[in-house]
Amino acid sequence: MTAYEKLESRFRRHSIVQGAMAVLHWDSAVMMPLGGASARSDQLAELALVCHEILTAPDFQELLNAAEGEVEKLDEWQDTNLAEMRRRWLHANAVPAELVRRLSEASSACEIAWRDARAQDDFEAVRPHLELIVDLTRQSAQAKSEHLGCSPYEALLDEYDPGSRIADIEPLFNELAEFLESFIGEVVESQGRHPRPVTPRGRFSVEAQRRLGENLMRRLGFDFERGRLDTSHHPFTGGIPEDLRLTTRYDEDDFTSGLMAVLHETGHALYERGLPAKWRHQPVGSSRGMSMHESQSLIIEMQASRSDAFIRYLTPLLRDAFAGDGEEWQTDNLIRVYRQVSPSLIRVDADEVTYPMHVIMRFHLERALIAGDLTVADLPGAWREGMRRALGVEPGDDRDGCMQDIHWFSGGFGYFPTYTLGAIAAAQLFRAAQRAVPDVLSGLEIGDFRPLLSWLRENVHDLASRYTPQDILTRTTGRSFDIEVFKTHLRDRYLD
Repeated sequence: MTAYEKLESRFRRHSIVQGAMAVLHWDSAVMMPLGGASARSDQLAELALVCHEILTAPDFQELLNAAEGEVEKLDEWQDTNLAEMRRRWLHANAVPAELVRRLSEASSACEIAWRDARAQDDFEAVRPHLELIVDLTRQSAQAKSEHLGCSPYEALLDEYDPGSRIADIEPLFNELAEFLESFIGEVVESQGRHPRPVTPRGRFSVEAQRRLGENLMRRLGFDFERGRLDTSHHPFTGGIPEDLRLTTRYDEDDFTSGLMAVLHETGHALYERGLPAKWRHQPVGSSRGMSMHESQSLIIEMQASRSDAFIRYLTPLLRDAFAGDGEEWQTDNLIRVYRQVSPSLIRVDADEVTYPMHVIMRFHLERALIAGDLTVADLPGAWREGMRRALGVEPGDDRDGCMQDIHWFSGGFGYFPTYTLGAIAAAQLFRAAQRAVPDVLSGLEIGDFRPLLSWLRENVHDLASRYTPQDILTRTTGRSFDIEVFKTHLRDRYLD
């Protein structure tokens, strides 16, 4: 075997172990009895160490150097794969094994504590766990930053979105926040000139919501022979491409939240299923970071599923699912329901216009936490002040404040920016798809996502990690992350 072939073999093993961890993570959030938490923490920590040991074997750097010396024998995909191998080696080699173990155990313990603390609105109960995670994450970020040549927070960004840097993100977010500060008021004023939407009322059974969600997943092309839908405290997509595990959560007073979460997670799942099978267990065959991943969920949930065309298709399905009748179940009213803009407390339920402000606030808070400029003890107050400044609303408790998201409590620092970067990319990709494939919207009107998905398969999914997100967008839309396209989309959809 050549040095490169040996590396491929090791990464195949690494991918398989990570896949086992992904299914165990899903099980802990969906099926595992509370009594299994300690044993599950041990299992995940041990597997994390196995993954770490694979990438930090004594001869790993020697193999990388040897493979890079044979680069003329590699094709373009292999060459990119080798570069991704080195990036992952840099991340792993920067952090001592003991820190990997401690951070894995702390994340498992904190997530379990968060579930109960959030239900009880008891931030103090979970605060010591979060303080430990922040401390360990700072240590890991500092170690990685020295190897990657970037700031500690950027080292965390790089885990979720390779190559992302504050200098790229901050100007976009500043411009977007400045735009939204006035635009939100314009939209609210514009909507005030029209009849308010009539929100459907009633008890929308979980079973009826589940059936409708699964029906729409099938319309989207989700394969239930290779995946399933369950419930969890926080919607997510887990598992592996051959065995995808989606979750949502239901509210019997409001079907829109659970349904849109299903559509969002299905977008993630379709991306995973669409990645090239040839490169299944190699870094280059992975999704191209979480900004691109979020673009794929948001192009389904926000761009396509909130379009007039799709809501016309969805209207009779909603009426049938919930025995709906009357003005509130008419298409025009349901469009207004799904387009209603109003600053609110909960990120996952936020409308498309105010959502980026939730993300931008979290971006600033987690940067401050990692830099040591904000303590965990002061987080609830900083959250309330951040929400007041960003959206003019303030949570009355921590359950709907700093404890609403799972990310930090499971060790996920550096993820939040990808939501808004993904929204920007989704707007660009959806516009490009409509220009390239004229029947995208006519397909949505009859519940046919194939024209859109075929274009995404060719222009995003099949490329996997062959190119950077910026390069993928430039190839398909002519520009890298282009905030003007996102602004235009919002103006066209939400203003008269």
